[in-house]
Amino acid sequence: MKFSKKFLAGALAMMMGVSLLAGCGGQKEAPKAQAEISGTVTASGSTALLPFLKPAQEEFQKKNPKVTVNIAGGGSFTGMNQVAAGSVNIGNSDVFLTPELKDKGLVDHQVAVAPFVFITNPDVTVDNLTQQQYIDIFTGKITNWKEVGGKDQKISIIHRAKSSGSRATIAEIVLKGAAFTDNAVIQDSNGAVRAAIASTPGAIGYVDAPYADNTVKTLAYNGVKFSPENVIDGKYPVFAYEHMYTKGEPTGAVKAFIDFVMSKEFQEAYAEKSGFIPITKMKK
Repeated sequence: MKFSKKFLAGALAMMMGVSLLAGCGGQKEAPKAQAEISGTVTASGSTALLPFLKPAQEEFQKKNPKVTVNIAGGGSFTGMNQVAAGSVNIGNSDVFLTPELKDKGLVDHQVAVAPFVFITNPDVTVDNLTQQQYIDIFTGKITNWKEVGGKDQKISIIHRAKSSGSRATIAEIVLKGAAFTDNAVIQDSNGAVRAAIASTPGAIGYVDAPYADNTVKTLAYNGVKFSPENVIDGKYPVFAYEHMYTKGEPTGAVKAFIDFVMSKEFQEAYAEKSGFIPITKMKK
């Protein structure tokens, strides 16, 4: 059988066209590029939450190099007031909104659980106090360690200012409404409290658990030592939910940062490593 040159050229062109179409059909459509996030995120408030947010800040900026995250302390109430006033994007806090802030349009993002511990100078010989003994010490009724089984030594109270969420947590959970004595030294951060107690004989105070290192002594509460398991099981009650408040629903870089903090990836890698408890592990 003979074919004309014109017929052969047409057939060849058709075969090439089919082959080209087949090749295109086998390729998956390239995923649409995600819009790159940019901007600046500002946050202030709880110093207790800083050990959790600092690694979040570093990891998030590595993944999003066009975003700058600035995080400052100042205390929970400072953070809540500043986000309500629009001074920062996020107000970090150890406590729930106060009544005067509940109508400011703030949205609560609970990101972790922060345990608190009582610490003393290492020279204190007492290892455990009951809740009533903590109340009596922090209200000024007990002023010497010998009254709670220790040596004859003056008790020096070192703790936080009224703007502190840590102080509010201890007042609510431990003191149950009793007022702190004014006979105390006030420090402006967890780190400063720890440093002052470490260098003051007979001193006692409280800090967010990640701040308790070997320069101070950690006391038990009603005979129960702090551990993440004891918090999860409900045996150790001195803890707070950590909040990141925004004014309205967050968008852009602010939303992306909060989503990253709450992500399974970050929670599993850093929550317990930073001394916190992942929010997903708490028994409601």
